[in-house]
Amino acid sequence: METARRLEQSVGSVVRGQPATVRRVLACMAAGGHVLLEDYPGTGKTTLAKAIARSIDGTDFKRVQFTPDLLPSDILGVSVFDPRTQEFRFRPGPVFADILLADEINRASPRTQSALLEAMAERQATVDGTRHDLDGLFFVIATQNPVEFRGTYPLPEAQMDRFAMQCALGYVSAQEEAAILADQSERHPVDCLRPAVTREEVLALAAAVKAVRFSAGLRDYAVALVAATRGRRDIQLPASPRASLALMKVSQALSLFEGREFVVPQTIRDVAAEVIAHRLVLEPEARFAGANGRAVVAEILESVPAPV
Repeated sequence: METARRLEQSVGSVVRGQPATVRRVLACMAAGGHVLLEDYPGTGKTTLAKAIARSIDGTDFKRVQFTPDLLPSDILGVSVFDPRTQEFRFRPGPVFADILLADEINRASPRTQSALLEAMAERQATVDGTRHDLDGLFFVIATQNPVEFRGTYPLPEAQMDRFAMQCALGYVSAQEEAAILADQSERHPVDCLRPAVTREEVLALAAAVKAVRFSAGLRDYAVALVAATRGRRDIQLPASPRASLALMKVSQALSLFEGREFVVPQTIRDVAAEVIAHRLVLEPEARFAGANGRAVVAEILESVPAPV
């Protein structure tokens, strides 16, 4: 689809050397999901979020720097008393945006982290007993550092399950890093980025994702992959049906970015680890033995036969 191609090229012109991750993050957005970027500082997590926002004309982009003293009202908004009208007026918080960057999300307290649960799952926020809908495009990009634990609060299982995908950028090659230095010799390339698509085109892209064919055999395959996480001795908390739904929707979106109107088994296999692994809680014995969610998903992919 032309919209997907232009959007991908625009973001890729700034985030160099990461074509696969850029495509998957954009596919996650088109699928209506949210993404958690877990990687080391300086790898381009914030730049990726800014590049996506600047590539889409007409979007409302908000960034929240999560800190230990951040309150839920700092994210959702607050009702303020207006002495002139003698009424309370709701002032929306940054969650009422098209794209929300939750930077270093694990630095906020669990109480503040939970403020995003309702918004991410149901596209609504309840403040002072009143429900406020999050209309149109609503995409949360959260970041965290996987090796820094001082002053952080690990994301609870319910919060992790709200993210359709967990992705990592990683380090680029020496040649790409040299190109990044050249790009930023005078100014940051994000500042020069012009919109490549409109907000309406992105919403149309999201609607087109739902029309991508996902056969009954692939539905059974996706369910089998997720169901294989249940009943294992090394998994304390397996994946829920929300993982199956995310696997289907992300595969549909990624197929559209790949230029196909139908999903093939390989696309499901390509994103299975990023969709399922972060939802799993392993038994302590398995963790001590060096196991992790991605290794478990890789083992499941080998054991569950894909449809022909």
